[in-house]
Amino acid sequence: MEAREAKGLEIAARSKITREGNIWVVPSQTSSKRYCVNYFIGTCTCLDFEENRDQCKHIYAVGFVLQRESDIQLPDPPKVVKPTYQQVWPAYHAAQVNEKAKFRLLLSDLCQGIEAPVQEKGRRRLPLSDIIFAAAFKVYSTVSCRRFSTDLREAHEKGYLTELPSYNSIFDYFGDETLTPYLKQLIVESSLPLQAVEWNFAVDSSGFATRQFKRWLNEKNGDMKKVNRRDWVKAHLMCGVKTNIVTAVEITDAHAGDSPRFRPLVEATSQNFLIQTVAADKAYSAEKNLQLVIDKGGMPYIDFRSNATTENRRSGSVWKRMLNFYQYNQEWFRGHYHQRSNVESTFSMVKAKFGDRIRSKTTTAQTNEALLKILCHNICVVIQSIYEFGIEPNFWKESEL
Repeated sequence: MEAREAKGLEIAARSKITREGNIWVVPSQTSSKRYCVNYFIGTCTCLDFEENRDQCKHIYAVGFVLQRESDIQLPDPPKVVKPTYQQVWPAYHAAQVNEKAKFRLLLSDLCQGIEAPVQEKGRRRLPLSDIIFAAAFKVYSTVSCRRFSTDLREAHEKGYLTELPSYNSIFDYFGDETLTPYLKQLIVESSLPLQAVEWNFAVDSSGFATRQFKRWLNEKNGDMKKVNRRDWVKAHLMCGVKTNIVTAVEITDAHAGDSPRFRPLVEATSQNFLIQTVAADKAYSAEKNLQLVIDKGGMPYIDFRSNATTENRRSGSVWKRMLNFYQYNQEWFRGHYHQRSNVESTFSMVKAKFGDRIRSKTTTAQTNEALLKILCHNICVVIQSIYEFGIEPNFWKESEL
C-alpha cells in the first residue's frame, strides 16, 4: 500500500466524510480545511491533485468509504508511531548531582570576564563581577535573600566573591539599569560552548507574571466591567532546538509585538552560530523575516496565516515562493516545523526551575530578573552538555565564526 493510499485509509477510519450529491467533503489531516472530491470523475480540490493530476489521499479516502458502505472489510489503518526521544540517564544523573558546584564555578568564570567601567565618583560600589555573581546565584537558589545568606557566605569562603554583599544590597543592584547590557552579554557568552552542536533554531515569546496589577476591561453578559489582572513582562528569545540553549533574548513590556523582535534575535545569533534552519509560528510570517533567514544562509520554517495568499499585490517574490512551497509541501514542511516546540520547552524549563513570576517591582529590576533567569538556564544547559556531549566550556575566547 503506497503512502497516499495508507493516508486515505487513515482519513476514512478517523474522520467524518459527508456526501452532497456527487461531491464528497473530506477534511484535511493537517488543518481545518475541507476538500471537495468528485469520485466518479476522479477530481479533488486539494493542491496535491492540482499539481500532480493523480489520485490523492482524499480520493482514496472516499473510495474506502464506499467500500465500507458496501460491506467490504477494510484493512486496519496504519498505526501512528510518534517519535520518542530517550534521556541519556547516566549523563542526566551526573549533571544533576554535580550541578550546584558546577554552576558556581561556571558562573564565576563568566563574571570574571566582565570588563567593568572605572568608577570615578560616588559611593564605592562592589565589583561588578561580585554583583552579577550574587544576583544570578540568588535567582538560581529560588529562595529569599535572607535564606540565601548562607549560600552567599559559602561562595565567599570558596573564593567566588572578593567581597561579601549584604542581602539588602542585592535588591538594590537588581534595579541598576547599567546591569542590563552586561547580562545580555553573559547570556550570549554562555551559549558559545555549544557552537559545534547547534545549527537549528526556534523563536518565540512568553510572559513572566509580575507583582503589579492593572485594570482591564472584561465583557461579561454584554456589560463592560473593569477587573484587576496581574501584569507581566515578555521575554522574546531564540534557542537551539537540540540543547535548548538560549542564543539571544529581548525583554519587553507585555504588549510588545513579536515580529519586530525577530531581526535582532536572528542578527545576534548569526554572529556566533551557523544558522541552518529557523522555526517560528505565524506571528513571525512577515516577508522581511523570511528574507532575513535566507540571507543568513538558513531555511525559514515559519507558519503562514490561514488567509495568506500569493494574489496580494504587496507580497514580494520571497513571500510568494515560500507560500507556494508551504502549500505544496505541507507534510514535509510540518516535519521540520515541529522543531518550533523546542522553544516552548525552553520556556517551560526556565519557569519550572526558576519560577514563572518576577518578584521585583520596578521595570528595570523586572527586566534584569528575567535576564538572570535566562542566564541561569543557559549555565544549567552547559552543565548538562558537559556530561552528555563531553564539551569543555572555555568562556571569553574569540569566536570561531
